[in-house]
Amino acid sequence: MSIEKDIKQNHFKSAYSKAVVNIVYTNSWLTSLQMEIFKPFDLTLQQYNVLRILRGHYPTPITVIAIIERMLDKMSNASRLVDKLLAKELVERRVCPDDRRAVDVLITQKGLALLEEIDILQHKWEEHLHGLSENEALLLSDLLDKLREPKSANSQLQELTESINN
Repeated sequence: MSIEKDIKQNHFKSAYSKAVVNIVYTNSWLTSLQMEIFKPFDLTLQQYNVLRILRGHYPTPITVIAIIERMLDKMSNASRLVDKLLAKELVERRVCPDDRRAVDVLITQKGLALLEEIDILQHKWEEHLHGLSENEALLLSDLLDKLREPKSANSQLQELTESINN
């Protein structure tokens, strides 16, 4: 279905405006689908992201600061997320041997087993993307990467804001 039909809007100010609306709408749609996967496991999307990061570093622990750097949602409170995962026994915390002020986080076997269960559902969920060929999926990913390049919307918005303020 087209974005016009989904949000019942026939005209957009520009192709760029339409693209932004479509990206935001599609993000919401994908997030809703993914949240349904995590609901039976009492996990949020952000908690899943932390577990995914920890699995990528397993068996090496990682600091909370390093987790924050890798988070998909930069507004998440990683310390709070780790606390919730600790309460569920999905992660463990250790004092960092190199820096006693830092805390290392390591995924537990229970956390790894949970991710294995979720991986099966995640694979089925990704089939929603199979309306795209593999080449189209790669092209979409490349286009989204290009959108975030240094001279993209964020830096252009910052330049515009600076020129208005000067």
